[in-house]
Amino acid sequence: MKLDRFIRSVLALLILLVFIVAVAALLFVTESALNVWDRLVAGPRIFLYGYVGVMAALAATAVWLIWRLVMRRKIAPAGSKPTDKLTLQDIEQRLRDAEARGVDTSEAQSELRELASRQRSRSVHLCFFGEISTGKSSLIKALAPDADVTVDVVGGSTTDARHYRWRDDDGVEILLTDVPGTGGHEAGLDDLAIEEAQRAHVVLFVCDGDLTRAEKSIVERLLALGKPMVLVLNKADRFDVEEQAALMQRLLEHLDGMGGTMARDRVVAVSAGGEIDVIEHGADGAEQQVRRQRPADIGVLVVAINRLLADQAALIDKHRDRAVFRLAADKLAAAESEYRLQRSEQIIRNATRKAVIGSIAAVSPGTDVLIQGYIGTAMTQELCKLYDAAPRDLDIEEFLNLSQSRVGRALPLSLAVAGNGLKAFPGLGTVAGGLVHAVAYGLIFDALGRSLVLTLKKHGELLPGVAAKEFEEGISEHIEAGVLRVARMAVAEKPDRD
Repeated sequence: MKLDRFIRSVLALLILLVFIVAVAALLFVTESALNVWDRLVAGPRIFLYGYVGVMAALAATAVWLIWRLVMRRKIAPAGSKPTDKLTLQDIEQRLRDAEARGVDTSEAQSELRELASRQRSRSVHLCFFGEISTGKSSLIKALAPDADVTVDVVGGSTTDARHYRWRDDDGVEILLTDVPGTGGHEAGLDDLAIEEAQRAHVVLFVCDGDLTRAEKSIVERLLALGKPMVLVLNKADRFDVEEQAALMQRLLEHLDGMGGTMARDRVVAVSAGGEIDVIEHGADGAEQQVRRQRPADIGVLVVAINRLLADQAALIDKHRDRAVFRLAADKLAAAESEYRLQRSEQIIRNATRKAVIGSIAAVSPGTDVLIQGYIGTAMTQELCKLYDAAPRDLDIEEFLNLSQSRVGRALPLSLAVAGNGLKAFPGLGTVAGGLVHAVAYGLIFDALGRSLVLTLKKHGELLPGVAAKEFEEGISEHIEAGVLRVARMAVAEKPDRD
């Protein structure tokens, strides 16, 4: 009890002492500040303003340095502006920046050239979209009966999309685009069709019954393009009046469920006509199969198209241009992703090679640790810069420290895998023993770089804990996948060392 009272007394005295010192320091600072202020006020104004300016600059610099040291910074990648607000100037600037970094921008540039060509022609583009065998081509032939499918084909953006000329009642030239049907077996055609829909002014989605799950998914993607659309129920003559009315209501319900704001007059039921096989009964009772032409009934579709173009005359170009800008931005993003993938591979290979050489060149205990630390820091900085992330130095240090704590558990595996990998190079003899540690270090660096890339791709910034965990979880897979590649590096460097 006496000891407890003694400790309490000491703490009380310490608190009192701290209080006295704090008050004294505050009084001293206050007195000094007031003295300086009085002198500045009494002196020329230029000294007062200059002093205040210098103090403000010092304070701002201190705050900036603290922010740089403490706060984690994330630089938004080039072109992070929302794609629905992109302008031609925005996308062109992004293309120039990407091209300067060595990114292949040819596909994105091609989209802008195609857009410029369509703007000059001032034609209206209607894209007929839908699954295979829904009758898109038949509808186009019914709208433009004089168009020769094999002759009157206007060259378009892709070899799989064909454009046919049609003129409306006002003489405006309209290009009817027939794209590959979705749901086929050939890979990539669905994406090509979506791209052509982005380049068009108006999309006409053609179905021949209630929407399937795949069709609903496609319609949602088309609605997200933000451009006018007409939903066309083709082959409507296969249904009686009640069935047709029920189908139309069902289609409207689908659109409402998707959040679409399509007017009811843009959901139409038509029949493209075409040929049909029928059975004829002769006077003698004999039956024979003959092919007859079935008349087209597309008047309601023509009305819907003309009305839409009249109502949206001032907006269809704007919607089309924005959709193409998004398409160009998407292609640029894909090209940037491919560039980063290739460049990160180069950075990781270079760091791995340096780690191997450093391990071989280490001449005294502890030297290899210094070498690996320098290489790891440089690799992390390069990869972060590649992915437009600007981490603090503390983040890099924390990531490397966390990763190093996991290396100890992975080192036995690395040595074992390295030893097995070197067996693929006959003739090394006893020299191989000296290469095992070099290969092990290289494997660890290879795994470290690839884990960091995964984190940067996923999060866009260096998160030390997340990146270190990614490294720990994927190190076994990365080590086994890279053993032969790293072993070749070590074998190639060893003769120079000898």
